[in-house]
Amino acid sequence: MSGTGAGRVLLATRNAKKLAELQRLVGDQVTVLGLADVPEFPEEPETGATFEENAAAKAVQAAAATGEIALADDSGLTVAALNGMPGVLSARWAGRHGDDAANNALLLAQLRDVPDGRRGAAFVCALALAVPDRIPGPAVEVLRAEWPGRIDREERGEHGFGYDPLFVPAESDAAGDGRSSAELQPAEKDALSHRGRALRLMLPRLLGVLADPDR
Repeated sequence: MSGTGAGRVLLATRNAKKLAELQRLVGDQVTVLGLADVPEFPEEPETGATFEENAAAKAVQAAAATGEIALADDSGLTVAALNGMPGVLSARWAGRHGDDAANNALLLAQLRDVPDGRRGAAFVCALALAVPDRIPGPAVEVLRAEWPGRIDREERGEHGFGYDPLFVPAESDAAGDGRSSAELQPAEKDALSHRGRALRLMLPRLLGVLADPDR
């Protein structure tokens, strides 16, 4: 194949926390590369209407441009009281991409008058795997996972990123402690999160492709 061999995968992101999260999950089975570890290439804007469309496009583009087996995720928050928004717009909900403080402030403002019983939400992750030698063709596989919970009325916790300080997982409510995603230790979050669930679903397929790219 045109890549550099088994044992490594390109995660199409520059988010150091996402890279560390994947590396924790795969352990020493796979070396995880990020976009900073490969030659730069023009990155197309995310224009898909769904998480799956965005993830697939990013994975195919990264694999085609670098020759590496590539993973890409598109993740976000869906809020029932906002008819599933911010959805694919999660990272730029307040207008500027990646402004976590502004995004969280806007979400709190939008839900200010929503009663506790109607603040249900879920984190969603679509994860795509692309193999460069299959482009064009059946180049990409996409899996989706969700993490249900609710939106709290204030930010709590120092871990994680994005909407984590506002998101209370269903597991926290079931345990009676009401901890936000940002109050979970990294290993706890890995075991529960939408991205962790998607990665665990994809891991057998990824390891199989790394062992035999033609399968």
